[in-house]
Amino acid sequence: MTIIADQGVRRGRKFDQVLDGARKVFLRDGFERASVDDIAREAGVSKATIYAYFPDKQLMFLEVARCECHRQTEAAEASIDGDLPVRMVLTLAAERIAQFLMSDFGQRMFRIVVGEGERFPGLGQEFYEYGPGRIHARLVHHLGCYVAKGELQIEDLDLAADQFAQLCKATIHERLIFGMANSITPEDARRSAHGAVDMFMARYAPRG
Repeated sequence: MTIIADQGVRRGRKFDQVLDGARKVFLRDGFERASVDDIAREAGVSKATIYAYFPDKQLMFLEVARCECHRQTEAAEASIDGDLPVRMVLTLAAERIAQFLMSDFGQRMFRIVVGEGERFPGLGQEFYEYGPGRIHARLVHHLGCYVAKGELQIEDLDLAADQFAQLCKATIHERLIFGMANSITPEDARRSAHGAVDMFMARYAPRG
């Protein structure tokens, strides 16, 4: 069953307050252990207020994920100017992807989605659409703009966007999956980001 985050969600005066409390509790306790009582206490509202906005905990979790992913994507977009050279834009994008992977939010949400995937099959799909799927769509758009300007030569934009995102995870993703986050340094993230750009440009930069 696919879950739609906006379906059944109502907004009101204390909506942001509830969402902030839910975000803190979900990241601290995970999805299963997070209780509506704890969320109400953290948000400083009654359980009745929470249920007035969210009919169930799944929708609350998905709304937390949607809002945070949207915020991160908007921040990344704000730093990208279409007039910048392609290598500079790709470097900014790669650094943002690496930073998100290493962020507390990114790591915890990944674990929650993977851990709850069997019980809530739609959860992973929805989270993908809010996070990686949104990043993919923006990458396709920006890559297409640079292809149109002759700064890149790409026939399959969808594949190229996926390749770029995967390159940005090199040396980082597997160590995060296996609980080795403490072994990853900012230099590791920078090396992955810049290496991703170098390899991508070696493949898709126009041949002189």
